[in-house]
Amino acid sequence: MTLERQAIAFDLNGSPVSVSVSPVARLSAVLRDELRQTGTKVGCDAGDCGACTVLVDGAAVCACLMPAAGVASRAVRTVEGLANGSLAAVQDSFLRHGAAQCGICTPGFLMAATALLERNPRPCEAEVKDALGGVLCRCTGYRKVIEAVMNAHLPDRLHNNPPPEAGLAVGARAPRLDGLPKVTGAEAFGADERPADALSVLVIRSPHWHADFSFGDIEGFVANRPGLVAVYTARDIPGDNRFGVIPAFADQPALADGTARFRGEAVALIAGERAAIEALDAASFPVEWRERPHVLEQAEAKQAAEPVHAARRNNLLIEGKVERGDPEAALGAAHATASGEIRTAYVEHAYIEPEAGYAAMDGDTLVIKACTQSPFMDRDDTAKVLGLAPDKVRIVPTATGGGFGSKLDLSLQPLIGLVALKTGRPAALAYTRAESMMSTTKRHPADMRATIGADAEGRVTGMVFEGDFNTGAYASWGPTVAVRVPVHASGPYFTPNYRAVGRAVHTNGPISGAFRGFGVPQATIMQETLYDELATKLGMDRLAFRLKNALRDGMPTVSGHVMASGVGIAACLEALEGPWERACAEAERFNAGSNGVARRGVGIASCWYGCGNTGIPNPSTIKAGVTAAGEVVLHQGAVDIGQGSNTVIAQIFADALGLALSEIQLEGADTAITPDAGKTSGSRQTFISGKAAEKAGRALRERILRTANVSGAATIALEEGAVVVSEGEARRRIDLSGLAADADGYVLAVAESYDPPTRPLDAQGQGEPYAVYGYGAQIVELDVDMALGTVRLVKITAAHDVGRAINPVLAEGQIEGGIAQGIGMALMEDYVPGRTENLHDYLIPTIGDVPEIDTILVEVPDPEGPFGAKGLGEHVLIPTAPAILNAIRDATGALVTQLPATPTRVLDAMRPARVAR
Repeated sequence: MTLERQAIAFDLNGSPVSVSVSPVARLSAVLRDELRQTGTKVGCDAGDCGACTVLVDGAAVCACLMPAAGVASRAVRTVEGLANGSLAAVQDSFLRHGAAQCGICTPGFLMAATALLERNPRPCEAEVKDALGGVLCRCTGYRKVIEAVMNAHLPDRLHNNPPPEAGLAVGARAPRLDGLPKVTGAEAFGADERPADALSVLVIRSPHWHADFSFGDIEGFVANRPGLVAVYTARDIPGDNRFGVIPAFADQPALADGTARFRGEAVALIAGERAAIEALDAASFPVEWRERPHVLEQAEAKQAAEPVHAARRNNLLIEGKVERGDPEAALGAAHATASGEIRTAYVEHAYIEPEAGYAAMDGDTLVIKACTQSPFMDRDDTAKVLGLAPDKVRIVPTATGGGFGSKLDLSLQPLIGLVALKTGRPAALAYTRAESMMSTTKRHPADMRATIGADAEGRVTGMVFEGDFNTGAYASWGPTVAVRVPVHASGPYFTPNYRAVGRAVHTNGPISGAFRGFGVPQATIMQETLYDELATKLGMDRLAFRLKNALRDGMPTVSGHVMASGVGIAACLEALEGPWERACAEAERFNAGSNGVARRGVGIASCWYGCGNTGIPNPSTIKAGVTAAGEVVLHQGAVDIGQGSNTVIAQIFADALGLALSEIQLEGADTAITPDAGKTSGSRQTFISGKAAEKAGRALRERILRTANVSGAATIALEEGAVVVSEGEARRRIDLSGLAADADGYVLAVAESYDPPTRPLDAQGQGEPYAVYGYGAQIVELDVDMALGTVRLVKITAAHDVGRAINPVLAEGQIEGGIAQGIGMALMEDYVPGRTENLHDYLIPTIGDVPEIDTILVEVPDPEGPFGAKGLGEHVLIPTAPAILNAIRDATGALVTQLPATPTRVLDAMRPARVAR
């Protein structure tokens, strides 16, 4: 319903405003579009995510649900109104506690917290959870948000940590360098910038799983609707209409050409003035659909007579394999074996920021500003689709409101790029929540089977694993999953006889891509639940069994990779011995004193994860320079999607150079000004881009010292127009004005690259697929209601080997956030195509679902890593779900074999277990 505009006056952040809008316009749209208060974020337009939370007369409300008329003559306060010359206490507390990661949900949390703190300055944890329960976060795991709100009253603001001095940045709990705009609302995400003359773009998508289609009178459609400018279809694409993250498997069209292979696939673009697009009924678009048979499950896809892609013989995209020794003989001779099957579901990334951005021409260069994890991949694929040279496309990443792998793939970039290229006008597009969920990638559903055997002493002797992974209609990261899973399916344990096969299978379902782990979380559920069963059959303590079989320095992995040092899984398990003993004892006491309605269980699981690409080149380049004014600028092209690369890589660079962190100026990712630091995925940025930054820092230091003609022990300081080098009592001043500047304006500059040493896998999967692995183990304590099947998490203890904690507060935040996603995967997340395309029906953990998390940072330095550091982001998710399933089985005697472990599935699993008892 649209009503005539009328003047609506209200107080905004202490000042009177008046806007002429429809009285039923969303307050969120009025604030953002009319008043440019873009600190109020939009994640769903349905009141589900809480990102748009503002205060109306002091009460927290979702601005997307509040009509403009509802605030007439009232006081509205947004995140921009919190700071009054300096940060409000709660903003400062969020910054110091690391409570803002990607930052898209931060304004919503801050406003909800402000409403609470103004009536209760010292809330307890339960009160914080109750007040903030309507705001969803996908990054933080909520624990640091709770701490920040509870500690906002402290006068020392978390002990008033001073910025680290020169040489002390690595290891410092420094606030993130890009944190200030996140807590003030100034951070610009993809939907926060829009040129005044930009056209809006509407995407027409397939409503069918598999269908041929044809268009009607497109010219008449445009001509009869004032404000529409053009419609574009596959025939209008000037380049190669296919893209993909792995060039050899690039098979996805930007716009489908005659056949749509999944529900939600883009088939046409409508470009027009904003008002015309907003008023347009997409159902009136002239397209005729002819449905075709479809397959959605990998089992039926393997048997289908007609493949999803007619050019293929069948629906098998690729098969990966790792084989070592004679696993059948080992299993046949084993003292005990455990076998099982596990099935996992689609999991939606559910980042709070839907895909958004705009494209515009700058001379003959197409500039695209959008959320992304991979600017150079975006540039090259967009250029190919649009028939442009790569240097004629510039990708400028906006702040990215969560990614977790899905924003590695192209989404809207070639679509808005096509409109801008064809019309010469800027083109803007922000996906709705439903669009985002139906058209972007998911975690691969998996059907897995495995058997593991051990000798009488409890040493694993052999394992076989087989997994079919539903990669959907197009390849995306399916090949990576199929190859990475067999390398990791053994877990971080010595397994002398082994065979693992991973298959990526095409269906007409949603495209499955990268999601924090590339299939390893699914495979680990299979392996770790069998480890618990095997330990029980052997009469061994479950942690002791894992410790006995843990990989150690000098042992070969299942790929034959022998690491002389840096293998940290045993250290992680040893760090959990005390918490494990406590948890098991407390569970025993709880169960002895309960009436049987609730039973406590304790579970454990481990993980390992190779950092970077699997056995193929994986370089990053970092550039830095000194200006004539005496400023040091770091060109940091590793996109920060909340994990902290802007801060961590700067900390590494600062210490390598020998300057204080506060003296480093950042130039963020931009394909025109920063070199290629590779994609943000595979837990590679701290390790690989961090190593490149370390090399760049040392190279720039060496160049400065050579210029001053001093030794490596000297100290460096900046002055206006000069660098001062001190060696003992000697002091040399380099006058920068006397040095020639390069094309970038630097009088001293370096660029360094790092590509980790790996060896490709052979036909048996033998090689050195990664230079560095991260390791971890987690304990889950939970209660199961034996009558209802509901699960209440009590505590999670996580020990993760980071090699060296470059920034402990950011590392803790990554662990807590990964655990929250693991909780969702284990207990509630089940994306059902066509049914759960919103954040109301698709459930992700809320602030009340994440229990106390005790994080133990283990530091087993790796010789390859910068200052010994390893990657962290991906593998923190991996142990959580299997530890939860093992804890449920410990409480009930029943293993849930289809995820998520909903109450119904817990009860179904318990029935045969009760009969057996």
